[in-house]
Amino acid sequence: MAHTIRQIAEALGASAEGALDIEIDGLAEPASAGPRDLALAMAPQYVEGLARGRARAAVLSPGTDWQGAGLEAAIFVGRARYAMAGLTAALDPGPEIAPGIHPSAIIDPSAEIGIGAAIGPFVVIGRGARIGARARIASHVSIAEGAVIGDDALILQGVRIGARVRIGDRVILQPGASVGNDGMSFVTPEKSTVEQVRESLGQVEAANQSWTRIHSLGSVRIGDDVEIGANAAIDRGTIRDTVVGNGCKIDNLVHLAHNVVTGEHCLFAALVGVAGSTTIGDRVVFGGQVGVADNLTIGSDVVAGGGTKILSNVPAGRAVLGYPAVKMETHVETYKALRRLPRLAATVAALQKAVSKPGSSD
Repeated sequence: MAHTIRQIAEALGASAEGALDIEIDGLAEPASAGPRDLALAMAPQYVEGLARGRARAAVLSPGTDWQGAGLEAAIFVGRARYAMAGLTAALDPGPEIAPGIHPSAIIDPSAEIGIGAAIGPFVVIGRGARIGARARIASHVSIAEGAVIGDDALILQGVRIGARVRIGDRVILQPGASVGNDGMSFVTPEKSTVEQVRESLGQVEAANQSWTRIHSLGSVRIGDDVEIGANAAIDRGTIRDTVVGNGCKIDNLVHLAHNVVTGEHCLFAALVGVAGSTTIGDRVVFGGQVGVADNLTIGSDVVAGGGTKILSNVPAGRAVLGYPAVKMETHVETYKALRRLPRLAATVAALQKAVSKPGSSD
């Protein structure tokens, strides 16, 4: 769908100059932009690429000479990456999910479907489930008994939603996400080797042990405006619910185990794993492959760099890095010292050789 430069600028709350009625179909990098593309040249190093492309209009940083760049129109934005959010939202047509209920969908008679909801092919909706108004559910989604989906939710292909899961308004679940799986809770009749290691941090005594399931009776509660990535997995609680707070953004292949509770507006990158019964504050950011041990408390506004392994509680507002996690500045200094070790070892070896040399004079 085409948009004019004027419409895009108004949607962004940005200023624009030039031929504001030029119509745009898409976004492109400057060098590859065509005449109906809006070129993204919001940093000086990208302006040069406009000469190699065919864009008539571009998004630029304030003060850029748009006419000197050969453009017919320009939109000016201050915070480039934030502008990207508005631009992509304006030009994203979204997934094609036909309105109404597809004939192949299987919906229990007791389920409630909100006004304006769209339900795609081969969707299965269980007993007593409730689907909110204007929710869009793509093909091959399964929604178990008693689940509740909020208004304006977008549930994409192959998502699995377990029994009694509650999902808020405007939630997005990417393909293959699974919410409401059983947690990994098992126990042995006698003290297990794992319990021995926790106590001793050392040698364990061999024992015949078998694992007995602890069933998951809780469910999952997901707040409003949450996004959950492809093939992410969120386990139901053992007795109480696992909880994901409002506004959280969870990337692909993230796993939140049973009884985890997150605050609001957290951001978890791909391959994050949080073990059971850990509580996480508001606005916490985990980089890719961060791991968090069980039964911990992570304070609000904590930032953990990629690959960090958190094995103990972290106070609010701390930036951590490494395995085990330490203050980020401490990890950086430790890494610098580690890189100096070979040179230090060579210096020590030379000193040892000099001191131990036979016949040295006093």
